[in-house]
Amino acid sequence: MTEEIHWQRFAAELDRVAASGRQVDFWLRDDDAAEPTAALDRLLSLIDRHASPVVLAVPPAQAGDALARRLDGLEGASIAVHGWAHRNHAPPEEKKQELGAHRPRATVLHELERGYSRLQALFPGSFVPMLVPPWNRIDPALLDGLPDVGFKALSIFGPEKPSPFKLVNTHVDVMDWRGTRGCRDHALIVADILARLRQVSGDVDERADQKGRMIGVLTHHLVHDEGVWAFLEKLFAATSRHPACRWLAGGDLTDR
Repeated sequence: MTEEIHWQRFAAELDRVAASGRQVDFWLRDDDAAEPTAALDRLLSLIDRHASPVVLAVPPAQAGDALARRLDGLEGASIAVHGWAHRNHAPPEEKKQELGAHRPRATVLHELERGYSRLQALFPGSFVPMLVPPWNRIDPALLDGLPDVGFKALSIFGPEKPSPFKLVNTHVDVMDWRGTRGCRDHALIVADILARLRQVSGDVDERADQKGRMIGVLTHHLVHDEGVWAFLEKLFAATSRHPACRWLAGGDLTDR
C-alpha cells in the first residue's frame, strides 16, 4: 500500500471522528535537547509555523544558560526532565538504562531531584513536572518516590499499562533505530498513527475514563534526516487545524 493511500485513509478517519463530534488528543515529545543547534531551530520553526506545541525532554546535567536563553519567552515549547545526564549505568549485556536498579534507589532519586530543581530554575516559564526516562526505561521501584520529588507524570514509549503513577506515553516513533537510523517509511508511520487513532477514537461511554485516549509522537531532532522533517510537515498539515485533532502542550498533560 502506497504512502498516499495511508494519508488518505488517515484523513478519512479524522473526518469520521469529527463527524461524530469527538476529538483526539495528539502530543509531540522530542528528546535530548541540551543546547541551541540548527536542528533545534528547525524544530521550533516547525511548531511555530503550525501552532502545535512540543515537549522537549532535556537532560539537566547537559543543559545550561545557552538553551535557557534560546527558549526564553518562546510559546509552544515545554521542558520535561530527561533523567539526569543521559548516562548508561547498565552492564554491556543489558539494555541501556540510567534510571535502572543498578545503583541505590536513594542515589537515583537524588539525581532526579537535582535535575528537577535545575530545570525548574533554568526554565521557570516553561518547565513541566514530567519525567522522561532516558531510553524510555525506569526501575518500577522508583515510581513511588517520584511524587516526593515533585513529578506529576511519567512518559515512556508504548501503550499505557496499569501503573501506580500517571503515564502520558508516546506511541509512535518516527526513527528507524534498528535499521537505517533515519526516518522510518512514511507509510508505516502513518499506519501506526492510524491504528492508534482507531483505538482511541471510540465512544467515550465505552470507557470508565479517558486515560489512554492520546496519540504521542516521539522525535529526536538531533538525528533527523530530511525524511523526518518531511513527515512532520505532512503530519502537522493534516492535523493542526483539523476539528478532530487537538495538540496538547506540556501543561495540558501534567494537569489533566
